[in-house]
Amino acid sequence: MKKIFSFKLLRICATPILVVLAACSAEITDDNAELSQEKIRIVTVYSPTTYFVDTDSETGFEYELARLFAIYINHELEIVVADNKAEMVDILLSGNADIATGLVKQTFEKKPDLIAGPEYFTVTQQVIYKLGIDRPRDLDDLYPYQLHIARGGLRVDKLEYIKKQFPEFSWKLHPDMSSSEIIDMVEDEQIAYAVVYSNELITAKQKYPDLRTAFDLAAPTSLAWFTKKSDDQGLQEKLQSFFKEIESNESLAEMIEHFYGPVQKFDYVDQRRFITRFFDRLPNYESIFKATANEFEFDWRFLAAMSYQESHWNERARSPTGVRGLMMLTLDTAKQVGITNRLDPKQSILGGARYIKQLIDRIPERINEPDRTWFALAAYNIGMGHLEDARVITEKNGKNPDKWQDVKTYLPYLQNSQWYKQTNYGYARGAEAVTYVERIRKYYNTLIQLTHEEPIEQLVQPRQPRLADLPSMVL
Repeated sequence: MKKIFSFKLLRICATPILVVLAACSAEITDDNAELSQEKIRIVTVYSPTTYFVDTDSETGFEYELARLFAIYINHELEIVVADNKAEMVDILLSGNADIATGLVKQTFEKKPDLIAGPEYFTVTQQVIYKLGIDRPRDLDDLYPYQLHIARGGLRVDKLEYIKKQFPEFSWKLHPDMSSSEIIDMVEDEQIAYAVVYSNELITAKQKYPDLRTAFDLAAPTSLAWFTKKSDDQGLQEKLQSFFKEIESNESLAEMIEHFYGPVQKFDYVDQRRFITRFFDRLPNYESIFKATANEFEFDWRFLAAMSYQESHWNERARSPTGVRGLMMLTLDTAKQVGITNRLDPKQSILGGARYIKQLIDRIPERINEPDRTWFALAAYNIGMGHLEDARVITEKNGKNPDKWQDVKTYLPYLQNSQWYKQTNYGYARGAEAVTYVERIRKYYNTLIQLTHEEPIEQLVQPRQPRLADLPSMVL
């Protein structure tokens, strides 16, 4: 059975059937096709970059790759969760998993019983610290502190090599901790410096904007999936063909952009302000967002992210052009969606949700998610006519007018007289629309991190000492 395989995100929706914005699926030519009963067991770890459960749905970059691979080979997916990357390898070698995902190729490829699959994502090991702690410029500057490392984060032979070059250098391995837990310790000021990978830091800074990169510890390296060595190379051949296909049809690039793109351009002041208002202002409106989102089958955090971009969760916000309220509706839009009082939080959120739903429904059906939603957000900002003009310009330049990644490149052309003179609706602040959409995506991803519930056993543990509590600087 031939499969037409492509990355596709589903609508921002709160129903259990649809995974919130992070779900991707394979299009199969036979609509009645079902996965076989044979299982593919893939081991990973809990983390924002790999796998976690959000609003009763499984998601994460590595999870989505794993799910697509299972569909690609027509197998049922079974996720095995390890405590850290080194334990992932132990589980794989013990025969309790078929594939280990998201491992650094250069770290694990020397193990005699493992085979690395194709490289698919580039990362860099970085020394991190928290704003307010002295920034080290190199390994010598770490003294008298230790460098803290999760199990599997750095090979012991590499650490010993570094020690020969920098005699004052010392480290502490945490064999029972994941990188996410190490990052939490830096944020909580239990430790001063740690080493993590760049993708882990990018994601963590959504929640912890005070985290900083001190310096790169090594040259960029690559992630790969690993299998256990055996006489049967069939699984490795499937991995090779899978990654080749998702690279050639740009599904992999779209996944990377979805999970990492919105947070690549980090704005410390904006992110710090957002988190402050998450605690100070959002609780006043959270129940309204949830009730309204449930009515329209949105994820409430999507509406909250829109509202923050519009008004910073200020119900009395007003622009010089006269738009007002939490969702900054114009008078005409308010009348169109049946709203009589734009300053009333319930009415404003209801009006904004109703309007964005109308815009999503107006996007051509052939356009898949999440592009439908990104286009609708752009239209919310500059109007559907200007969006259509930008899509025409995109097509004239040989790009895909149904892909947000292409259209956002050409939306700023609406500010160029050479181009807007050729359009139906004329000049528009297209660059502003791009910023509008990308910021909402960033706020939405941050809300996912901030509202993700931790296991209760982690919440009841006693507070650990901070750096300022310690009698000595030596950790």
